[in-house]
Amino acid sequence: MDIEKRIHGLKTRLDYVRDISGHKDNENVRLLAAKLAEFEERAKALPVHEVAKQFTALEDFFTFVEKKLDRELTPMDKVRIVRHPQRICLRDILENVYDNYTELGGQDEYSIDPSMLIARAYITRRVGGKVYNQPVMVIGQEKGHGQEFRNGGSVKPWGNAKAQHYMKVAQTENIPIHTYIFTPGSYPIEEPPGAAQQIARNLYEMAGLSVPIVACISEGGSGGAEAIGLADARLMLSHGYYSVISPEGAAAIEGRLRQGQRAPAELIEACAKALKITADDNRAMGYVDRVVPEPPLGARPEHYDFFKLLRQEMIRATDSVVLSVRGWNFFRMMALRSGRGDEEKRTEDIYVRWSLSAQARERLIWRRYMKFRRMSRHAYLDPRHYLDKVSGWGREAWWSVSSFFKYDFFKKHQKKFAHAVEEIGAEVQVLKDKVGAPLGKVRGLLGNGRSLDLEKAGKSLTELSCWEGGACGFLNGSGYLSPQARDDRTVTCPRADEHGCLDLWAPELFGDSAGVCAFCGHHFPMESQWYLHNVFDRESVFEFNKRIESGNPLSHEGLAKALEKAKRETGQKCSCLTFEAKVKDVRVVVAMLTANFRGGSVGAAEGEKFIRAADRARKKHYPFLAYVHGTAGIRIQEGVNGVIQMPRCTLAVRRYMEEGGLYVVLYDHNSYAGPVASFLGCSPYQFAVRSANIGFAGPGVIKETTGIDIPPDYHDAHQALSRGHIVAIWDRREIRENLYQALLTMGGRNLYYR
Repeated sequence: MDIEKRIHGLKTRLDYVRDISGHKDNENVRLLAAKLAEFEERAKALPVHEVAKQFTALEDFFTFVEKKLDRELTPMDKVRIVRHPQRICLRDILENVYDNYTELGGQDEYSIDPSMLIARAYITRRVGGKVYNQPVMVIGQEKGHGQEFRNGGSVKPWGNAKAQHYMKVAQTENIPIHTYIFTPGSYPIEEPPGAAQQIARNLYEMAGLSVPIVACISEGGSGGAEAIGLADARLMLSHGYYSVISPEGAAAIEGRLRQGQRAPAELIEACAKALKITADDNRAMGYVDRVVPEPPLGARPEHYDFFKLLRQEMIRATDSVVLSVRGWNFFRMMALRSGRGDEEKRTEDIYVRWSLSAQARERLIWRRYMKFRRMSRHAYLDPRHYLDKVSGWGREAWWSVSSFFKYDFFKKHQKKFAHAVEEIGAEVQVLKDKVGAPLGKVRGLLGNGRSLDLEKAGKSLTELSCWEGGACGFLNGSGYLSPQARDDRTVTCPRADEHGCLDLWAPELFGDSAGVCAFCGHHFPMESQWYLHNVFDRESVFEFNKRIESGNPLSHEGLAKALEKAKRETGQKCSCLTFEAKVKDVRVVVAMLTANFRGGSVGAAEGEKFIRAADRARKKHYPFLAYVHGTAGIRIQEGVNGVIQMPRCTLAVRRYMEEGGLYVVLYDHNSYAGPVASFLGCSPYQFAVRSANIGFAGPGVIKETTGIDIPPDYHDAHQALSRGHIVAIWDRREIRENLYQALLTMGGRNLYYR
């Protein structure tokens, strides 16, 4: 009976090897199957002791071949490993890594989202004869060995909201957070709170959490991974993957496949390799701190030694984060950083209290910001001479010093004096009104020639006014004319059947009408130059960091030529323009994502420019505007170099906003995926131009991943408004006026330009 169970175990191992080999015809797999079949046939005629002896030899042979196959694994093989139902899941980790735990927020199919599992857990450490129970909040996606109600670890928006809630609980209790990433990506729906908006909220909150965060990555799929992945220490399992997109998704894009078509296996394998998604790749690029070695062909629930190792790695990482921001740590930190040796003995022999003081919490947030700020610097091009770089650093230092004296030193006392003057003035005004009331009645009876002034004031309140320096209208008088306005043709509104719109004459539509249908208000696409010339004050636009340009960090085939073509056709170095400008004499710093450069996709160069723009706005105390002419998301050809911009830019935005800055986002055209789910979606003031589309994933991706047919207006700006993802919709002809109004009224007393 025992032999039968062990034979069944070998068959399970053989099936597992077949599964992770995929379509490939592997000679080693055939050899294992032949050896197992041969043993089953011979075992019938052998005595019991001989069967046991030969079976032990067969098990050793299986182990030998598995180790050999492990050394030959391709990136796509590792993708199949992490997707396999036998792969360890979060509940296995809770059972074997932690000493005790209680699930929070519901269990199994009765949870608000079974794909997201939360637990309050304990790690028991015995040091010097004492026992310490150290609490930790465990958060992660749960696949559950193929349980269908888990949705494959694809978390819905409310699952990420649940994670955010318990992150705040951990901060209140001053306990560390351990996150485990087991997701192919988030569930791409916009029902409140919305996939993109909720991931953005998670990133924003994690950027400022003042407790240690340690993340462990098994399957890290794009924005779904980032929702709980912004951490002080990031570990990765050796057979895991971390990527901007799945290999199949990349193959569909590279192969230009239509909906319903499948990419050939060879193309999928090539994309998996080109994206550099493995643990070793990510460690080499600096996006994970440590790789946790797994047993051959990946960790499964029966690998108890692996769970012991994972426990030590999580303890070690948490200890290191805590000691890095606390004093009295020299010898313990030296012990943690020394060679491997007996890991279990060393981590258990070192006690580190995981709760942090107020000063240590501040240092923790700063170190987290600097950790991500240093990432991906190798992935963009900056051809400036070193003297130009030194000059730029000098200017930034001067802004910081001058801003300190102007806003933090002098203005602090100036505000106190101004507040005192206001209080005294208010008292005097009341006294003046009481004393002057009788005199006012006398002057009213005698008349004082103010009737004409009152009449003028009344007209100014009831009549339309003009912008300064020009005739009435929306144009800023810059003289820019859209190339579309030069075509002598008629244009049919796409909503003509619905609203009965008449044909429009192109010179008028794309000229005075700013691309807006005169009948239904539909907004036709306009060039990014139109906004530069018609929204901001004339000759006020000053571009900076314009020499930073997109590169090809993964040496992706064809990307270099595509980038050169985009640079030549647009005159830009990347899809992000950063500049200072004025809106009715109010100074602003602007980061603009332009759709004409590679669809407005974001890579390392775009992220770096965005971060520098936010830093410039912070140092110069200006409002910060992110104008999204259009973005297709993260540039997949840059792999994790692109997706890491989600937490990087969010950290910069949070730092700016926490210091009192006003951050405004304005969407136009199509805005999707990673940028919306991070540094754009975290703004409290998000607006959209009418006819814009905003969301986490396009209709085709939603259909492919969920099987749901969404309505045509699913991502429409009005739908985003009704869900609370934006706060207002603007007509393109009124952008300048509305933006000026927003700058004057939003952000409260800490507006930088006040």
